[in-house]
Amino acid sequence: MEEAYETLKKIAETTGYGSMKKKMELFISLLKKASPIEVKYLLRTITERLRLGIGDSTIMDALSIAFTGKKENRAVIERAYNISSDLGYVASVLAKEGLEGVEDIKIQIGRPIRPMLAERMAIPSFILKKLGGKAGAEYKYDGERIQVHRKKNEFHLFSRRLENITDQFPDLIEFLKESIPEECILELEAVVIDLSSGAIRPFQDLMNRRVKYVTRFHIMMYPVAGFIFDIMYLNGEDLTVKPYPERRRVLERNIKITDRINLATRKIVDNVKDLENFFLEAIESGCEGLVCKSLQKDSIYQAGKRGFLWIKYKRDYKSHLADTFDLVVVGAFYGRGQRTGYFGSLLMACYDPETDQFKTVCKVGTGFTEDDFRRLDEILSEHQIDHKHPRVNSILTADIWYEPYLVLEITGAELTLSPVHTCGWDKIKLNRGLGLRFPRFTGRYRFDKKPKMQQQRRS
Repeated sequence: MEEAYETLKKIAETTGYGSMKKKMELFISLLKKASPIEVKYLLRTITERLRLGIGDSTIMDALSIAFTGKKENRAVIERAYNISSDLGYVASVLAKEGLEGVEDIKIQIGRPIRPMLAERMAIPSFILKKLGGKAGAEYKYDGERIQVHRKKNEFHLFSRRLENITDQFPDLIEFLKESIPEECILELEAVVIDLSSGAIRPFQDLMNRRVKYVTRFHIMMYPVAGFIFDIMYLNGEDLTVKPYPERRRVLERNIKITDRINLATRKIVDNVKDLENFFLEAIESGCEGLVCKSLQKDSIYQAGKRGFLWIKYKRDYKSHLADTFDLVVVGAFYGRGQRTGYFGSLLMACYDPETDQFKTVCKVGTGFTEDDFRRLDEILSEHQIDHKHPRVNSILTADIWYEPYLVLEITGAELTLSPVHTCGWDKIKLNRGLGLRFPRFTGRYRFDKKPKMQQQRRS
């Protein structure tokens, strides 16, 4: 037993050049010494497929009965497990120091906390009723949930599954150094952004960071930003026992907002209309939906638990587009970073022959090269006007307006209901239009089409 444990531990700790060969040699040597039944469970152990039919709950019940004589003491063991994420460590403390030792287990930087999880509901009125009629609604970003541990210049990043992913985000750590307190544990959603427009890029782009070695190429091609949504520990204080509104205030007081680090966008809602509008704004911004959080006094951070203190409200309408759209440029918004002083995204519209108007569909800021930006500057400068064109129907106010002239081919992920775009306004739902989610320029200029001729085309 001890030899198997030590060998498996050595396999896990082996890194560097030639580590795969060394790991294989260690495991083969172990298998050669094992009996057939031992081989079976060694293989299941290393592939994480033990299938013993025993879960964490059963083990905690057994530990409670075995070492305290009472199943009721399981709550103390579970709390220690949830803030340490290591049931073996908790069991060791319980065996050596008793229940008092387990009660003394505290949050430690570098040891991940089991994340709090949300329930799902699809009806806004039910969500508000479940949360007492009022909630803190936050954008649910389409990225990777990361638990950040910091102690001075020492950082540890953990995934939702508590895997150490520190090496995948060296640039994010640099951004966090100037934004978060020197001793804290907090949670954020990491997303890939378009540097010129600030728009959130699809989750699939972030998956390119899941490599063994993140290089400068990955950092340049897939620039990340972090949206902080909770804090569990600050300067020695356990904040998991504090209600959500207080934890949010702690974040607002202690986080320095930068271009790459921000707080999750939030709105306090107490009626269905506001909740639905905020939900559509989140979708329009490239998010999955909302997480609605309880504002009550009992809204603590329930580590390791799924409950109705947090409720996910995600879209149920989804279609993957096989077509592209030929849309007209009617306006632009100033960019960021290298695009400061120039436009970073374009306001695109389609022509509605029934009303003889150009109605907005999306803001597009991805898919453009630096040559495209220069070319667009040259083309559009001749058609810039100092006011919105009278035939443009737009709720959004652009930084720059253009007369409808240039047609571009645009692709996207899906069409969604939108509170800010006027295409198809009131056609599907009252006070709603249609917006294109994750729009992207294909690189094709449609000089062969006049603005009134633009239409959906088959790819």
